[in-house]
Amino acid sequence: MPQLVELVLLPQERENQSLIRQKAAKQANLRPDQVAHIEILKSSLDARSRQAVFRLRVEVYGPGEVFVPEPAILDGFKPVTDKKKVIVVGAGPAGYFAALELLELGIKPIVLDRGNDVQLRRRDLRAIQQFGEVNPDSNYCFGEGGAGTYSDGKLYTRSVKRGNVYKSLKLLVEHGAKSDILTEAHPHIGSNKLPGVVQNIRQTILQYGGEVHFAHRVVDFILRDQQIIGVRTEHAGAGASAEILADAVILATGHSARDIYRLLHKKGILIEPKPFALGVRVEHPQPLIDSIQYKQSQRSDELPAASYSLVCQVGGRGVFSFCMCPGGLIVPSATAPGEIVVNGMSMSRRDSPFANSGMVTSVEPEDLAPWAKHGVFSAMEFQAEVEQRLFAAGDGSQKGPALRLPDFIAGKLSADLPKTSYIPGLFPAPLYELLPAFIYKRLREGLADFGRQMRGFYTQEANVVATESRTSAPVRIPREAESLMHPQITGLFPCGEGAGYAGGIISAAMDGQNVARAVERWLERG
Repeated sequence: MPQLVELVLLPQERENQSLIRQKAAKQANLRPDQVAHIEILKSSLDARSRQAVFRLRVEVYGPGEVFVPEPAILDGFKPVTDKKKVIVVGAGPAGYFAALELLELGIKPIVLDRGNDVQLRRRDLRAIQQFGEVNPDSNYCFGEGGAGTYSDGKLYTRSVKRGNVYKSLKLLVEHGAKSDILTEAHPHIGSNKLPGVVQNIRQTILQYGGEVHFAHRVVDFILRDQQIIGVRTEHAGAGASAEILADAVILATGHSARDIYRLLHKKGILIEPKPFALGVRVEHPQPLIDSIQYKQSQRSDELPAASYSLVCQVGGRGVFSFCMCPGGLIVPSATAPGEIVVNGMSMSRRDSPFANSGMVTSVEPEDLAPWAKHGVFSAMEFQAEVEQRLFAAGDGSQKGPALRLPDFIAGKLSADLPKTSYIPGLFPAPLYELLPAFIYKRLREGLADFGRQMRGFYTQEANVVATESRTSAPVRIPREAESLMHPQITGLFPCGEGAGYAGGIISAAMDGQNVARAVERWLERG
């Protein structure tokens, strides 16, 4: 039986396989030549001390012990061409992983996405980056792979009890992601690698008899006696409509599909307001974050770009970092003309000279009394109003309103701004007046506190850019705890971030898998 041992490696030793074998053999009381195989189970970077180290948990196989790799999950897939059909609305992590799970269960998925496939989508991203033109159907949030395709591919989740994290990661590996994500404590893929992975997922769906349709915006639900039997779509840009029928519908539209929330409300289908978070994105030079976190003047080549995680309480409400992107870029993530929304992403190498992170505060129902007239849409209308107000402060482009960090805290306009990764560019704007007063007050105090927590964080070289507003959905689509079905509409299964049940790539993927299994159970009961 293999022995479980812990190894501690200096950064320069991490890729030295001979040294790893020697250390593992010593821990297992074996000679190096007696080690038949070493299987790395977990790898994490520990930079708490002045000397950063990698900590590995490994299995050591001794003489006569044979390591047997697990079979591929895809080996169990079979054609579903003539099987029961389930519409999956949305081709993000929740939708695509729901589709893969349906295939494995012998059910035919029909995936519909309002955006373009990941290759054509690049043209839409270039339009918003270079020319400030927002395609409301295909952008950083809508399109193949969803928002996750362009958010670094960060795969860390705390939602380990919600599903099979390993299975989600293994499916990503089987579709082209590097195998390291199975063992890294904070795995990521990179926004340059994810397009290939999601294309491979699409090919799997098609190979086994599923369907994937792009530029198909859902405009209506087809109901019969409080049961959903299909959807009506419009082909984005073409004006053509279609009616698609199926045995069930999984609704995995992501956190920004405001028209879907309005459609549900119009049809009398129950939805609920939900707390979310809103704030800004803060960008530092990456070498500065490296020097703070690694306690050295210059990061060695063996160490990754450093990250951070910060949280504090201001007036009983949380202020926290969100979606931190080391060696990353700030990108324009509006989903409609006339709004400013920013997000962050990193490429696989995380080699940008900048580090950025959302800095947000929670928005609760009691914060939204002035927007109560909007009822169930109070949080969503508040979110949209802030985005539109920040857009109106500019010149009609996607330039980002920003301040130097000390000026943001002091409440004064910056004379100029540091360099930025944000391609549309930045302009000095009075964020202390443009942001809602309660948001600004919490962020100002929270960022000042972060400057005390992390010496060097408070610097003139940091930009504060608005608006980081799409942290999660401001609306929840309710579902029953056991069946995962909507309490009113038979056959309708809300799923993922857009329904309010996930927050990130892996938690959304696991929710997609869970919902697919719930659909199978319901279909079996007939």
